[in-house]
Amino acid sequence: MLPPGTLQDRVAIITGGGTGLGKAMALEFTRLGARVVLASRKAENLEKAAAEIAEWGGEALTVPTDVRDPEQVDRMVQAALDRFGRIDILVNNAAGNFVCPAEELSVNGWNAVVNIVLHGTFYCTRAVARHWIAQGRGGNILNIIATYAWTGGPGTVHSAAAKAGVLAMTRTLAVEWAAKGIRVNCIAPGPVDGTGAAPQLWPTEEARQAVIRSVPLGRMGRPEEIAHAAAYLVSDYAGFITGEVLTIDGGQWLGRGVFKGSPRS
Repeated sequence: MLPPGTLQDRVAIITGGGTGLGKAMALEFTRLGARVVLASRKAENLEKAAAEIAEWGGEALTVPTDVRDPEQVDRMVQAALDRFGRIDILVNNAAGNFVCPAEELSVNGWNAVVNIVLHGTFYCTRAVARHWIAQGRGGNILNIIATYAWTGGPGTVHSAAAKAGVLAMTRTLAVEWAAKGIRVNCIAPGPVDGTGAAPQLWPTEEARQAVIRSVPLGRMGRPEEIAHAAAYLVSDYAGFITGEVLTIDGGQWLGRGVFKGSPRS
């Protein structure tokens, strides 16, 4: 765990920041001294998260934003600048997912996920990076993906394809913007309790136990474990890391996987 003050006076935008992993990262960044900008479509979730941050003694700006709309994204970035005068960190965490056989997936279902995960990540990344480049200063971008971006994920072709695109984007921009002082990295969480995706991906206790059996460490991850890793990657401790993917899945993708059973079973 990083010491308080590690992110002192930094300003972090976190999309999907009102619940789940987004809120966990916002709370951890707050503990480390950052001020946070929470962006999400649901204002009520943002306000609840901001109230919790205030209880921790932190400061949060809430900006209801649909990352699928580049104009809303630009307004959110400007609101952050108007309030805090700077942006140091962008976490692209907003996502959507559900399980559906590919042959049954509707065009609307495909577009809904790809527009949030791939297009939304690019819109936010472009908006923040344009500001940094115009100001001649660097910054840190952290994208939240999943291991099925490279392993494949039956039933999640929309999300797997979108997150694979984000992975390619991350590595491309890490090289393209390195000389500008902009680092771009990813975290690939495995199954984590307490996230918005959980009811969609393992809706029953039986499904949840099947997932746990696929994890060599034998348990679900915790949101705070993802938040600790995120804080490291956007901090100066990780100043020589860019274009990297930090996998936090208890060894799941190295094993036989949820769809093929597990040595633990």
